[in-house]
Amino acid sequence: MLIYLLSFIIIFYAVTIKSRKSLHMLQQNLYNENNRYLKWLKNNLKSAFYHYDLISLILIILSSFINNLLFYILIIIALLIILLDTEVIKYTIMIEKAKKPLVKTARVKRQILTLYILNLLPFLIYTFNSNLGRLMVLIACILLVLNYYVVYLVKVINTPIERLIYKKFWNQAVNKLHSLNNLVTIGITGSYGKTSSKNVINEILSIKYISHPTPKNFNTDVGLMTTINNDLTVFDEIFIAEMGAYRVGRIKNACNLVSPKYGVLTTIGKAHLETFGSQENIIKTKFELIESLPSDGIAFLNMDDSLQVNYKIKNKVKVVWYAVSNKKADFYAENIKCSNTGSTFDVYFKELKKSYKFTTKLLGRHNISNILAGIAVGYTFKIPVDKLIEAVSNINPVEHRLELKKLGNIYQIDDAYNSNPVGASVALEVLDMMPGAKVVVTPGMVELGADEEKYNKEFGKQIAKVADKVILVGEKKTKPIYEGLIEAKYKKENIIITNDVRESYILINRLDFKKDIYALYENDLPDTYNE
Repeated sequence: MLIYLLSFIIIFYAVTIKSRKSLHMLQQNLYNENNRYLKWLKNNLKSAFYHYDLISLILIILSSFINNLLFYILIIIALLIILLDTEVIKYTIMIEKAKKPLVKTARVKRQILTLYILNLLPFLIYTFNSNLGRLMVLIACILLVLNYYVVYLVKVINTPIERLIYKKFWNQAVNKLHSLNNLVTIGITGSYGKTSSKNVINEILSIKYISHPTPKNFNTDVGLMTTINNDLTVFDEIFIAEMGAYRVGRIKNACNLVSPKYGVLTTIGKAHLETFGSQENIIKTKFELIESLPSDGIAFLNMDDSLQVNYKIKNKVKVVWYAVSNKKADFYAENIKCSNTGSTFDVYFKELKKSYKFTTKLLGRHNISNILAGIAVGYTFKIPVDKLIEAVSNINPVEHRLELKKLGNIYQIDDAYNSNPVGASVALEVLDMMPGAKVVVTPGMVELGADEEKYNKEFGKQIAKVADKVILVGEKKTKPIYEGLIEAKYKKENIIITNDVRESYILINRLDFKKDIYALYENDLPDTYNE
């Protein structure tokens, strides 16, 4: 019947549009690693489930019990509602301009194929048995309504295929690394500062060697495999591998792949505490890098971090310590002077028993820590001190990590990537150094487990000491920050709340300050946290 054919066409069209959102959320939630996608579904039932197509499903169910003209009327009304709902979703996708849109990787394309096959099954069954028209239209509509759950089913169905593909690329990467006999690998991990340290170390080593870092924040084993298979060449001498993780064992897995001889730990904190489950698990995971090093390997550890100082390493490797403030370290900083244009500091080399003056364009004391790690690595790789000084002076800020840039009438301090309690405190310290009016724009910090509310409330109290104006992004998520601000006696009229970070630029340009405006953008949550 024509009505059935029309129903299948409209429902399948709706599936293609709705799946853009559901697949996007699956990808943003790391394909359900640590049940992230299922947790998101549980916390976002309204976004995932409550659409007008639910009304259509009810109408189609009712039509199943009717054989007269009303059957056609109910079906047509249901299809019109599905079309309306689909166009609304299509419009919201168009205007949302996601911070990180769905990336149509080969994996996503395989998921789309599986998803389409599942949703076309009712139509295929109908073509073989037209007597099942009503039932198959009903099933097609159920699959549409449960689209976010069907996408999870697709992930489950595709898992064996993904494992085979993963193994293929893993073996390819291992074989390629074995063929690069002269390549030395440096692993970098920590709760934060990984990407900045990686870039600093690359800048320093590039003075003397052909070094190849993982691009941007490609810090998973998949990212490492992609870099090895696609980018490494026989000319590369040093591979700088950034390693990130959300659970115990992931750093060890990455080390099994790249076999690092050198390991750098930045700082161990509470980032991703929710997915790790405990601080002890975070510490254990970060030290998987150090405990994977060979006996002739070298570990570069941060002596300012008590968690690293107090940890008992389970293998015998040489340890080189660096620190901003601990003078027991092999490399430590003194006479630090920070400003809105950069920093100057002296570095004491214990082996040389001498200090040398360094300058950098990077902002914040934590960047000095990242530079010290780079100096320690560079010195170990026999780079002369004068070349280390030259390299450090030429280091440019990493995108979205305390990056100062002029935007129209405001100076933006872009610290949008992955905020945490220590990083947020450092960012406020940098903002406080600026000579003009100070604005903080933030959605707060996430994935801090049971302590998340406490840390955000404390963040609010810290903001109150520095900012002239505060723009909170997301009313529900930033409630603890708001409470912290109020407890610190911050004026309510200086707090602005919006649900769209893009609106903040308009709001800041409307502020009537008689001096330059410095706006700190602290953290930028993934689209999964949109309110």
